[in-house]
Amino acid sequence: MESDSQVSPLQRPSAKKALLILSFVGLFIGNCGLPLITRLYFIHGGNRVWLSSCLLSAGWPFILVIMIAAFYHHRVIRGDSSAKLFNMKPRLVLFSAVLGALTGVGNYLYAYGISKLPVSTSVLVIASQLAFTAGFAYLLVKQKFSPFSVNAIVLLTIGSSVLALHTNSDRPEGESNKEYVLGFVMTLAASAVWGFILPLTEYTYQKAKQIIDFPLVMEIQLYINFFATLFGIVGMLINNDFKVIPREARNFDLGETKYYTIIVCTAMLSQFFAIGAGGVIFCASSLLSGVIISVLLPVTEVLAILLYKEKFQAEKGVALVLSLWGFVSYFYGEMKHAQNTKENTSPAEMEVPLNHG
Repeated sequence: MESDSQVSPLQRPSAKKALLILSFVGLFIGNCGLPLITRLYFIHGGNRVWLSSCLLSAGWPFILVIMIAAFYHHRVIRGDSSAKLFNMKPRLVLFSAVLGALTGVGNYLYAYGISKLPVSTSVLVIASQLAFTAGFAYLLVKQKFSPFSVNAIVLLTIGSSVLALHTNSDRPEGESNKEYVLGFVMTLAASAVWGFILPLTEYTYQKAKQIIDFPLVMEIQLYINFFATLFGIVGMLINNDFKVIPREARNFDLGETKYYTIIVCTAMLSQFFAIGAGGVIFCASSLLSGVIISVLLPVTEVLAILLYKEKFQAEKGVALVLSLWGFVSYFYGEMKHAQNTKENTSPAEMEVPLNHG
């Protein structure tokens, strides 16, 4: 009996592991760099939330360039006349459009939140997305959980909840308590939206009704970011951001050149994040993608404290310890699961090629 998804069989496990590592690197660069560069825009005079949210997907032409290069390699260099630049069927385009609209909503919520919160606070709030990812993964893709993964989810959720205590302690100067609390709520809402998007992306792979390989994963991310950018552009038009950008650039604290440099870097880093997240979901699962995002948050936390001299209160310390404890619990559970699977698998079974189709 064939499943709904038709995923290309993995011919070489080592190739998939290499792809998973590369996806992790992309996720590392995007996940750590994006909050820092986005916050840099706001602390030095930028105040256009719609512009910032649009930049979180506007780098989609970067993916198109990679796709064109791959198409040229297969069609011209390798002489594969069957190679196509675009391979998505209308059904998959529709799925991607829905994901793009949701991504646009999540981007706006995130941009608003980071405009009000220090990076070291916002990244710990974002850690709560793992709980949302786990819940939606259970509902959408029937994700199975071990006691260790459940423990990790609980710890990470408690860790982010701790930050709701004494929220005034790291409020940026000149910002009202209402604005700070709203930023906290918007960031938490962004976590919920992204926690839904990751399993929905995995669900899209399963229900695509065509062969899913990594080039198609790239194409899906291209469409998702394209539609998310359209969502952001509509918001920018309504908010008159395009008219304000030149004036804001001239008045930017770091100068006009660095203003546009920050804009370009934000757009590029967002694509590293998108490609990395999509790759991890393709190679493993949406839950692992959510875990990796959460694992990298302490790195961003430390970088924000070092680069932006942000405060590190007791609440952040407790949240960080709980988060690290959750990370260790999850990966220990995965190691135990892999070890038990290996011990309970016969040599004959281990020789059977992996096929998701």
